[in-house]
Amino acid sequence: MSDINYDLLLRSNLQRVFNERNPDHRARALAELYVDDPVMFEPEGVVVGREAISAVAGKLLDQFGPTFSFKPDGVALGHHGFGLLRWHAGPDGGPVAVTGADAAEFTGGRIARLWVLLDRQ
Repeated sequence: MSDINYDLLLRSNLQRVFNERNPDHRARALAELYVDDPVMFEPEGVVVGREAISAVAGKLLDQFGPTFSFKPDGVALGHHGFGLLRWHAGPDGGPVAVTGADAAEFTGGRIARLWVLLDRQ
């Protein structure tokens, strides 16, 4: 498990899944980064499967406008198949709208479970 590049994988998840506006590109990224049957835990509920995760990402991007994006803060930490990356999000050139972290459990070098942790505002 020590060969997992937590920083690369969690940053790729932010950029290629949660910042990707093209659903086909997002689906390819999900296939590369996630196991076949991933689970994502959000404050509002549990999302099961790649297609459902893609739908959540697309809805967020649509909801918050064309320049909204997630940006990593620092380097991801991880060991023994568990990683954490802090991030912030908002419109380009605008105020930060939300901060938080993604915590992920990895299986076979891919994300099996993802917890989206939002900081209190």
